[in-house]
Amino acid sequence: MCGIAGALVFDAGTFTVTEPYLCAMRDVMAHRGPDGTGFWIAPRGQVGLAHRRLSIIDLSETAAQPMGNEDGTLQVVFNGEIYNHAEIRRDLEALGGHRWRTDHSDTEVILHAFETWGIDCLHRFRGMFAFALWDARENELWLVRDRVGIKPLYWSAHHGRLTFASEIKALLEDPDQPRAVDDEALYHYLSFLTTPAPQTLFAGIRKLPAGTWMRVRANGDIETRKYWDVWDHVSPLTGESESAIAERILETLRTAVQYRKVSDVPVGVFLSGGIDSSTNAALFSEGESSRVKTFSVAYRDQFASYPSELPYARQMAALVGAEHHEYLISTEDLRSFLPRMVHLQDEPIADPVCVPVYYVSKLAREHGVTVCQVGEGADELFIGYPNWKAILDRQAWADLPGAGLAAAAATPLLRAAGYGHTYQFEAIRRASQSQPLFWGGAEAFTEGEKAALLGGAVRERLRGVSSWDVIRPVRQRFEQAAWDQAHVNWMSYADLNLRLPELLLMRVDKMSMGVSLEGRVPFLDHEFVSLALSIPSSMKLGGGELKHMLKRAVRGLIPDALIDRRKQGFGVPVNEMLPGPLLAMARAEVARFTRDTGLLDPKAADRVMTTADGSKVWYLMNLAMWWRHFIAREPLALEEGAA
Repeated sequence: MCGIAGALVFDAGTFTVTEPYLCAMRDVMAHRGPDGTGFWIAPRGQVGLAHRRLSIIDLSETAAQPMGNEDGTLQVVFNGEIYNHAEIRRDLEALGGHRWRTDHSDTEVILHAFETWGIDCLHRFRGMFAFALWDARENELWLVRDRVGIKPLYWSAHHGRLTFASEIKALLEDPDQPRAVDDEALYHYLSFLTTPAPQTLFAGIRKLPAGTWMRVRANGDIETRKYWDVWDHVSPLTGESESAIAERILETLRTAVQYRKVSDVPVGVFLSGGIDSSTNAALFSEGESSRVKTFSVAYRDQFASYPSELPYARQMAALVGAEHHEYLISTEDLRSFLPRMVHLQDEPIADPVCVPVYYVSKLAREHGVTVCQVGEGADELFIGYPNWKAILDRQAWADLPGAGLAAAAATPLLRAAGYGHTYQFEAIRRASQSQPLFWGGAEAFTEGEKAALLGGAVRERLRGVSSWDVIRPVRQRFEQAAWDQAHVNWMSYADLNLRLPELLLMRVDKMSMGVSLEGRVPFLDHEFVSLALSIPSSMKLGGGELKHMLKRAVRGLIPDALIDRRKQGFGVPVNEMLPGPLLAMARAEVARFTRDTGLLDPKAADRVMTTADGSKVWYLMNLAMWWRHFIAREPLALEEGAA
């Protein structure tokens, strides 16, 4: 796990890549790689690559990056892990034709795999990765993001060059990189709590979508292609029983967990006491001669909306004989961490769960662990959210004959009656236009709310824009390719394309790497994802039970009490923690933002800050603090602490 950066100059003579330029980009990401640094620049300064190293696989100096092949015609910088690198290396050794410099570096496997199979080598990799590879033979740069989007990769083309990096803040080290807000990305942020790829909240800075490669030729021509979509890799399990499928789920997940134990440094497990993390802990402990290290966080104060899950985590830790560690987060921790959180995020990831993810990562690092397994993805693949059932019930109404016509007739009446900002109205509006009611597992403001919240000039510039513009192409792919087009499969697929790669996985990446910890995600192993989308939809909510098939698969592996207890989720009690000085600060930040940018309507923003749920207060606060830090380049209202 590392931080990568680099640049390619299109117009010879207009700019030259230098060591100070590259190292400034690289070293602003020192937290991603405290174990070593490196850079490579082509002889005439047309292209350069830089690397910060977090040593995990092959700790030797020969495995340092940037790394070149035998004759130096290929150079690569790589962030992530190829878990099956040993198997691929054996295949390459059998084919012959390569001289190996390292003992077991997965970076070198990427180089020789690309030499042998070209860009199709990606289909052989089992892992998480974002890498940049310069091919001097073809005079072109390849940028690649893994299938599910576990690792980020950002880029920008300006002033006759293209820059790329693991974090946006590295791109901002280029003195010519503009800093401005992308209006359309802001609109979608207010919908999804994040910006959908390829947009970022910075105008002119883009992120590579999950499962996509980009080829950049030396003359500036850019080609992008989606190389992986789950529907191209499913094998419908229509002829198998629930029990047979449950066995396959457990065995495939067991394999995914075992792959994610591959490491030359200590590996641990985040443990909440829920099904997902408990399953990770149980499978991880299998075959281990030493005690697995597990890490949990809760809150120092007692909050009615978020009771402590530590008793359940302790139960699971005791069952697997873990060396268990805990940390209690205080309101002061949250307050003092906010500036550091904004800095690490790069662009707002408006999910307050960034706070506990940071503190559990920090806890793990302080106890000698460099890698941790996390549970993201299970709820999305196996229908684990209670509110998804409520959406399915509403969708069943929208599917009734004549429902669309009734909704179309009702929308102007409801809007006139003042209900145009509500979620209920938004569902009826979508039904009236034959759109699916589910646009993602994280929605912030409705289309009506955004129309009121945006500043007048922005609203005019975005006339005709809807966040359906983001969802439509995903829906079209689903309708063209999904073998089972049930609503539960749409919900999983929608989140695989937006909420997971750009929100949930980015909160893990940014917060864990903020303390130089690697997060691994067994439930999002691409083979496991393909299996999950191969299960008939009729089995996924058997008897109305959330996570029915996963629960069946792991029953007997973890205690029934953990499987059958009510789902709580990994959350933050923002309504209880915000009131007081923190809320006053949030209101001041948002008021300043609206006054100085004109991006939000002051009265509408003030209504959110004074009357809305704490979550919506958080979304605007996160946005305003980001703007002050990255665009206005001013100190935040709180001094940085807790880092």
